[in-house]
Amino acid sequence: MGYARKNVEKTKQLAKKFVRYPEGAQRYSLGLTKFQELAKEAKAVYKIDKIALVNCEIFERYLETFREC
Repeated sequence: MGYARKNVEKTKQLAKKFVRYPEGAQRYSLGLTKFQELAKEAKAVYKIDKIALVNCEIFERYLETFREC
């Protein structure tokens, strides 16, 4: 029995450790400006030449600090 290969692209995107701003904003359902602001506050931004990459692991740990119990 084979598996459907529909979700392969979605799974690959979720497995990424680093994303650019537009992709991260879409992934976390945030506006671009708000995602940039939060990523900088989390100190999860890596600047390489003129490219900004956001470390998703650091960003997600930072997001967890906003959880209401």
